[in-house]
Parts: sequence; C-alpha cells; structure tokens
Amino acid sequence: MKKENTKTAGLRKTNGVKYFFASIWRNGMSRVGLIILVLFLAMAILGPLFLTPPSADYLNRLKGPSAEHWLGTDYSGKDTLIQLVLGSKDVLLVAFFAGIISITIACVVGVVSGLLGGAVDSVLMLITNVMVTIPSFPITMVLSMVISIDNAFMFGMVLSIQAWAGLAKAIRSQVLIIKNKDFIEASRILGMSNFNIIVNDVIPNIISYIAVNFISMMKEAIMAAVGLMYLGLVPFQGNHWGIMIQLALTASGAMMGSGAIVYFLSPVVCIVLFQLGCYLFATGLDEALNPRLRT
Repeated sequence: MKKENTKTAGLRKTNGVKYFFASIWRNGMSRVGLIILVLFLAMAILGPLFLTPPSADYLNRLKGPSAEHWLGTDYSGKDTLIQLVLGSKDVLLVAFFAGIISITIACVVGVVSGLLGGAVDSVLMLITNVMVTIPSFPITMVLSMVISIDNAFMFGMVLSIQAWAGLAKAIRSQVLIIKNKDFIEASRILGMSNFNIIVNDVIPNIISYIAVNFISMMKEAIMAAVGLMYLGLVPFQGNHWGIMIQLALTASGAMMGSGAIVYFLSPVVCIVLFQLGCYLFATGLDEALNPRLRT
C-alpha cells in the first residue's frame, strides 16, 4: 500500500510538471519569455565550460564588430562577446540569490504574521513598516560600502536587505484572506501544527503570487546591481554586465562617440532582453501555478 501511494504521488508530481510547462507553452507571451530565459540560462551554464576569460591585447583595442570579434573589443582589446557570455553567470547568480533571499524572508514574515496574528503580527509588521519607510537605494549604497562583497551570494544578500519588506506586507494580506477559509479551520480541528498548515494549506494557495514576485525581485536586483557598479561602490570580483557598463562609460568614453559604443550597448541590450523575458514568462505563471485558474 505504501509503495502504491509513493507511485501515485510520483505520477501526480510528474503530471503537475507536465501541466506547468504545457500551460506556459500555450500562452504565447510566456512561451517567448521561457525561450528567452532558457537561452540566457544556457549561456550562463555552458559559457564558462567552453570559454576562457580573454587576455588584454592593446593593439586591437576598441575595434568594431568583425569576423574575429563579433561584437568588437573593449578598451584593453578583450573580446566583448566572450565577456558578455562569461558575465551572464554572475548576473544570474546575483539576481537569483537576491530573489531567493528576499522571497524567503518575505514569506516567513508575511505568513507567520498573518496566520498567528496578535503580538507576533504587531511586532513583525512594526519591523516591516520601518524597513518600508527607509529609502532602498541609499541604504543599499551604504551597505555595499560597509560589507565586503567578493562573491555573488554576498552581493545578492546586500541587495535583498530591504527588498523583502513590501512583499511581506502583500503576502500577509493574502494570508489574512485565506486564514479563515474552511480548509484552514478543518486543519486546526484535526490538530495539525501551524507549520503543517503553512506548508500544506497556505503556501500552495499563494505559490503563484510568490513565483511572480520572485521573477520581479530578480529584475529589480539586476538593475540595482548595475546601478551600484556604475557608481563604483561594489568591488565585485568576477564578471558582470554592470562592470562592463561602468568600464564602457568611465574607461572607454562610450558616450563621447568612441569605438566603445558596442561594448556599452551589448550588456544594456542583454539586460533589457532578460527583463523582457522575465516579464513575458511571468504573464503565464499565475495560470500555470494557480489551481483556481486551471480549466
């Protein structure tokens, strides 16, 4: 009997995954978004396996696109396309860590606050309201100068310090709506713990909302990271499109009509495309993950 239950659960999980991708694929906008995100993900995973960081070649600095260098070279003669591909890994890692940390904190605060209520709710919402009132970018600037940022995880943590607050309040509102539903009351009558109620009853009903906001968090993290790098506040060790933009503007004079304009535009176009992919993909997430919208 136990083996049959395990097999049934496995089939349901498989069917759920199939339905998710089928639902995403049926939606024209989310299909395009999925393709864009998969291409960027493949670039981030496969790029470092087949490419090595380019070496400086000052005799070929600021060259335009050619058969040898498809996107030209930078101020030190390094191939722009190779830097773009290698930088995608750090861009996605920073965005992923920022998104996952922000979502985790927001879910814990929002769900616990909404479900338990009382003094716990008051304390958690007081902290959340204080965080919401603090201007996000200035505090991130200060933290980036105080905290040593030498890897993608630390960078993502700095970006998520305050990003969770607004989402936590929104999740709390969602929990307050469903906490008095019949299935929650039934779980309480059966003596289920708050942890089990959260995992089995609350999270599945707001998972689509969480997923859409996770995509949004990643988009915002990329823009914040690029902004900090452009200001020179993050001595990040590694490749990143933000570093390319900062060097194109400060070391290459891209905005002054120099040959570095392609070096500047390449990461900008990639950032725009990635954010567009996130937006398009998110349009089909709610239907794919929300049982109430399934037909």
